Amino acid sequence: MGCLELRLQTFKRPFVMRFLSSLTVLFAFFLTISPAFAAGDIAAGKDGAATCMGCHGAPGIRNAYPVFRVPKLGGQQEQYLVVALKAYQSGERSHPTMQAQASSRTDIEINNLSAYFNTLAGSGTVERGGGDVEAGAAKAQACFACHGQGGSKPITPMYPILAGQYPDYLSHALSSYKSGTRNNAIMKSFAAALSDKDIDDISAYFGSQASPLSTPVNW
Repeated sequence: MGCLELRLQTFKRPFVMRFLSSLTVLFAFFLTISPAFAAGDIAAGKDGAATCMGCHGAPGIRNAYPVFRVPKLGGQQEQYLVVALKAYQSGERSHPTMQAQASSRTDIEINNLSAYFNTLAGSGTVERGGGDVEAGAAKAQACFACHGQGGSKPITPMYPILAGQYPDYLSHALSSYKSGTRNNAIMKSFAAALSDKDIDDISAYFGSQASPLSTPVNW
């Protein structure tokens, strides 16, 4: 057995079992408090998305600090986008621009925007990022319980597609859960056990997977 395989198995087995055990309890709890969602108006969402497209309609544009590419929203799960925007509204996620944008929207407008972005799926390019994809595939096993094999089929519409997302954005998101600047019980529990190398490897793996996610350019 090679050193890499032995190291990954040592990392993977106890951590995955502990995480999945706690995840079962947490997931059952969150299902009991999950909010009801109303389907959004796609046409109204398109009309309201102009301010979003300055960043989310420009492929490869980067956040100034910390530096990461603005995430692909085209084709993302509608209910997840609602959850994310409301997390910025509440302060559960910290980002001045996104908090200002989300706070200016009503619940109906958020539903409409989310419905519109969900329709913008494409065959976006994938990339490996700076991490080790092979190592990341082993370390990402615990993620599959919620985000599906390869990160492309989440078990609930409220969880995001990870496959094909920008690796540097995924690294930023995981680091934010680890540091507490994003506050989510399930993700904090998972990210707390990860080193910076683990985060980059997992992000590289998901970024390399085939995906419907895209940065829309024809909007």
